[in-house]
Amino acid sequence: MAAAAAAFVISVALLAAVAGGSPATLTLERAFPTNHGVELSQLRARDELRHRRMLQSSSGVVDFSVQGTFDPFQVGLYYTKVQLGTPPVEFNVQIDTGSDVLWVSCNSCNGCPQTSGLQIQLNFFDPGSSSTSSMIACSDQRCNNGKQSSDATCSSQNNQCSYTFQYGDGSGTSGYYVSDMMHLNTIFEGSMTTNSTAPVVFGCSNQQTGDLTKSDRAVDGIFGFGQQEMSVISQLSSQGIAPRIFSHCLKGDSSGGGILVLGEIVEPNIVYTSLVPAQPHYNLNLQSISVNGQTLQIDSSVFATSNSRGTIVDSGTTLAYLAEEAYDPFVSAITAAIPQSVRTVVSRGNQCYLITSSVTDVFPQVSLNFAGGASMILRPQDYLIQQNSIGGAAVWCIGFQKIQGQGITILGDLVLKDKIVVYDLAGQRIGWANYDCSLSVNVSATTGTGRSEFVNAGEIGGSISLRDGLKLTKTGFLAFFVHLTLIYCFGFL
Repeated sequence: MAAAAAAFVISVALLAAVAGGSPATLTLERAFPTNHGVELSQLRARDELRHRRMLQSSSGVVDFSVQGTFDPFQVGLYYTKVQLGTPPVEFNVQIDTGSDVLWVSCNSCNGCPQTSGLQIQLNFFDPGSSSTSSMIACSDQRCNNGKQSSDATCSSQNNQCSYTFQYGDGSGTSGYYVSDMMHLNTIFEGSMTTNSTAPVVFGCSNQQTGDLTKSDRAVDGIFGFGQQEMSVISQLSSQGIAPRIFSHCLKGDSSGGGILVLGEIVEPNIVYTSLVPAQPHYNLNLQSISVNGQTLQIDSSVFATSNSRGTIVDSGTTLAYLAEEAYDPFVSAITAAIPQSVRTVVSRGNQCYLITSSVTDVFPQVSLNFAGGASMILRPQDYLIQQNSIGGAAVWCIGFQKIQGQGITILGDLVLKDKIVVYDLAGQRIGWANYDCSLSVNVSATTGTGRSEFVNAGEIGGSISLRDGLKLTKTGFLAFFVHLTLIYCFGFL
């Protein structure tokens, strides 16, 4: 141990065969004096620079903080923070796996809300105030990529790559594309973190309509996590900065929040099913629905993917939706499975129930059964929503909705909360497991050596950094850090 301590001068004699056969001696000089006059912070700063150089060659796990809840009576969406431009400006953007593009409100925006009921400050991106910002021209290959996936259009008048998006709730936005720096919080093995930047193309919104103009749940934009080439996950993957896989774990309690990482959350209970190929969204092959272990009599073609049908995973949808032909059999099966003593009521067209005990004691378990044998197990809280109370009884309503005349099934936050969900774009599959999202998770990222490194992501979201020291994890690095700590301690006694 003493030989490794920082207080010792190390000299090494290197014997080599040189011309004439004479030995050569190489003397190693200390970078720091031996008089104990060096602050620990100086040594740590030097090590940080070395760590950054070492870690540049490996792919890490990019971490985004998560705020918001699924509860439509509180927030009704999950959002994260991104920093864009030079100097960086922070934006709160909704997490949306149902679209591809990251866009934020710009200073020229018409119809953009100025305040938010979420108690967050709304910011506006100004391309002219960022020293690293540049417009995307129609001739740019990145614009061509966007046009192929219908994420971009071009104007012959100004040679500017533009977009117009219309969302399922009737809201919309339009604007133009810019390229600028995104500031990333990247975690490497041992939960060491470093800040880095990467150029990304994102939308600069200059017009918004519909619900996007309302202030009650206003955010700065939408962060699309789709799989097309204009998505940030695809852009960062093509630059070798992040793997082509991301994961989230959204907390379902009233405090909300959760975990969102570019990397694979590793959990033994995760089951996977394949994505339907050549689809613009995350379409899955839902084959049947079971209530209390009994498969409902619904033709599997109801869930098959076509131009007007299919099952989509979408974190930008607050509730969940069933194809019209599946909705009534589902509600009837739930109602038939509960005790007859439970009073049923219809509220605003929704089937509701008045109960005086725990929903888990009254309502059945539901299973969504997918191709390949993967099932998504739903607790009552994953298909019911508590609305209010009447005479001491809680009113719980079916959270699944139906769209008249539509055959689309959408798995939104109602279903996705309290689960690890892994979107493996490289492997073209999605996996999930029920999980307490307030707990830590292990995340895997493929490194430049081809190995998978694991980091603990339980306290991530900007709470750790290299300058705060190295965080111990459960992944086998404990002895290494204890060893380093003892070396430093003995070296400065």
